[in-house]
Amino acid sequence: QVQLVESGGGLVQAGGSLRLSCAASGRTFSRYYMGWFRQAPGKEREFVAVISWSGRSTNYADSVKGRFTILRDNAKNTVTLQMNSLKPEDTGVYYCAANEIYTIRGSEYKYWGQGTQVTVSS
Repeated sequence: QVQLVESGGGLVQAGGSLRLSCAASGRTFSRYYMGWFRQAPGKEREFVAVISWSGRSTNYADSVKGRFTILRDNAKNTVTLQMNSLKPEDTGVYYCAANEIYTIRGSEYKYWGQGTQVTVSS
């Protein structure tokens, strides 16, 4: 069982930065792939980024490549999403998720956080 709690969302102007954090409970955090997803108003949830158990392997949605960075600290049971050069289209609720198997499909993730709102103004 893994419980996830996101933090760090807020309101930022276009071009600005935010850092999201996800704190995980449980002693087996290092066994899980960790993903970030987002959902904009009126749109379906979409994949943002994923990181492997070790942190050595990452994958990003094309829309955020070069702007977002996903990192994890297994000693602290945390995963972060550094978001730079933010655009209004990055607005949405951002969710942290955990799964034992690599996937970028949200429907396949086993554990989810409650989400944190990110709003980027133009």
